[in-house]
Amino acid sequence: MDGDELKYKIAFASARGMGRELAEKILDIIPSEADFMTMPGRQLSDTLNMRGKIVRQEYRQSLIEMAEREISFMEANDVHATYFTDSDFPRRLQSAPDSPIILYYKGDIGCLGAEKAISIVGTRHATPYGQHFCTALLEQASASLADLVTISGLAYGIDIAAHRASIAQDVPTAAVFAHGLNTIYPSQHSNVANEIVRRGGVLVSDYNSQMPIVKGNFLARNRIVAALSDCTVVVESAEHGGAMVTANIASSYNRDVFALPGRISDPYSAGCNKLIRDCTASLITGIDDLTKSMRWDMIGANGTPRQMSLFADITPQEKTITDYLRDNPESHVNTLSCALEIPMPQLLDMLIDLEFKGVILTMPGNKYSLA
Repeated sequence: MDGDELKYKIAFASARGMGRELAEKILDIIPSEADFMTMPGRQLSDTLNMRGKIVRQEYRQSLIEMAEREISFMEANDVHATYFTDSDFPRRLQSAPDSPIILYYKGDIGCLGAEKAISIVGTRHATPYGQHFCTALLEQASASLADLVTISGLAYGIDIAAHRASIAQDVPTAAVFAHGLNTIYPSQHSNVANEIVRRGGVLVSDYNSQMPIVKGNFLARNRIVAALSDCTVVVESAEHGGAMVTANIASSYNRDVFALPGRISDPYSAGCNKLIRDCTASLITGIDDLTKSMRWDMIGANGTPRQMSLFADITPQEKTITDYLRDNPESHVNTLSCALEIPMPQLLDMLIDLEFKGVILTMPGNKYSLA
């Protein structure tokens, strides 16, 4: 779309209360977004039989000015937008009744058109059990499923484990933000966000860069995580939390939900066990459970079964780290740096590489263990 068309669509989409239903109702009466944004207030009010802030000319002008600033940000930061009437707007999102009408993105939005899409969500307090499962699930999926994308929220815990496992297996992954693409939150995941884009994935948000971060938006974005996928896998969750919200939204969209069972004494398996007990989710222990339920063929991209790689390709210096962690699990990053005499900047780069390869896991408190 050209600059003026994009400007008016961004402004239109940013109007307070604007959703899919209202947008379609307005565009059934008004010829275009540009007409809506520039029509005199009284004429617009009479045409739509609407009152309030949304038809006030000064309010609509402020949205146009905001959109002009947003386009400047997008051009400077390689950010793009897709509108709900565009051909590249994710098809799965089109079917959600509360879908946003615009998505801002950085990376390859086309990856969301993959034949198979899996959302992987869970607690921010992931245990080694949950992290191991993410690694194993993506190893199995990459070896057996063609044309796959994963979706999560770039948060601590299961989200970031799912993104890292996807990257390690060369599976495109999408991170859905609860704020504009001018911010990476948490900032510690900036390297992963950059790697997502570099590896053919995408960062997406329905919020522009000028909107402040609002706590409630983190729950609101879960509807997009659910809608972008064919099924949602809840890896670990307490009985209440964002992952449970995502699971219930996915179920309301008639999408399949899977949950990893855990011990009844584990607080971060309580939510998964509840989803299974209430028949909201099917039990999952590996990719076979998912593919059988989804009726997905277990084939590789070339049409033949793919062989899983059992060992990651690591350098001799990386091996010194893995050897140390084998004897000293859950070592703090400072301990590793001192014990192995590796400068901290170099060590951090190596640890990130080992995480992407699925060899090590990040533990709470800047500690690391073998996967």
